[in-house]
Amino acid sequence: MLSLALAQRIARPPLAARPGALLARWYSVAQASFATDRERVIHQKLTEKFRPTELHVEDVSGGCGTFYNIIIASEEFKGLPLVKQQRLVNQTLKEEIQGIHGLQASPRAHATVL
Repeated sequence: MLSLALAQRIARPPLAARPGALLARWYSVAQASFATDRERVIHQKLTEKFRPTELHVEDVSGGCGTFYNIIIASEEFKGLPLVKQQRLVNQTLKEEIQGIHGLQASPRAHATVL
């Protein structure tokens, strides 16, 4: 039996296919909706620690909470090598990382403009 979160993920179109959703999810620090509670917790911890100008947290495992994609831009990363930025993100999420299979973090010092 499919979980409710997985069924919702399957039923909705990919992020890029939803009109207006791309801007709302990618360029807003106050992410409007979370597919899972863990997305919300990860978003909250990163917001408290880094005060990002851009933050996107997405469960890309289909709703089961085993793999997350994170894009974060913060002045806290300015002047730091990418490896150090990733370590800071991993340290902040140390507790959450123990319960998941994978994490793809893309930290940067400035928000991306398309």
